[in-house]
Amino acid sequence: MAKHLQKELDKLKLQLLSLGATVEETVQKAVKSVATRDINLAKEILESDEIIDKLEVEVEEEALKILALYQPVANDLRMVVAILKINNDLERIGDLSVNIAEQSYYIGQQKNLQLPFDFQSMAEKTANMLKKSLDSLVQVDADLAYEVCYADDEVDKIHRSLYPILYSEVKKDPNNIEIMIRFLSISRNVERIADYATNIAEDVIYMINGSIVRHQQETFSKI
Repeated sequence: MAKHLQKELDKLKLQLLSLGATVEETVQKAVKSVATRDINLAKEILESDEIIDKLEVEVEEEALKILALYQPVANDLRMVVAILKINNDLERIGDLSVNIAEQSYYIGQQKNLQLPFDFQSMAEKTANMLKKSLDSLVQVDADLAYEVCYADDEVDKIHRSLYPILYSEVKKDPNNIEIMIRFLSISRNVERIADYATNIAEDVIYMINGSIVRHQQETFSKI
């Protein structure tokens, strides 16, 4: 029984990591499409959303099968519960990448348009958070997961700094309001990806040591 359960758990983890790799690549493409104004890359992301949805369903079905057939306890149960939650977060990140691509497709068709905020830094920090959260899962490394939690404030600050910039741009030229709203949408979606990466890291911490660290964001803030 134990051998069969371990085999199924290993298979489940590999399925989740496959989904994670696909989502990570989608995020990278989404932010690149914004930075380079590549509408073809944006279209590619829009057309690939079904792949992530399919992988997410497969992971969920496998996890539920393990719960029903093997009734895992202790560490094994924590792993399955964490994987179910991470699976859902990865699917949401895929959706957010599609949202970014939709705005990127529009922006890519506008000439002489400059991003009014530090998008590159925000995108790099967020992509690094997602990578670290998945690495912490692969390596079963709680310290690495905590690093992701600590980094979330930096992305939040960049997102908040955009509001006065957009206000100023719209005040200068009210005709800019639509494009500024699209920039705000991109920033908000990137910020939400960082939040989901943090959720994944928190679930890895729970999986490793059983600690529930949600709603303790103030303890992660660094001065």
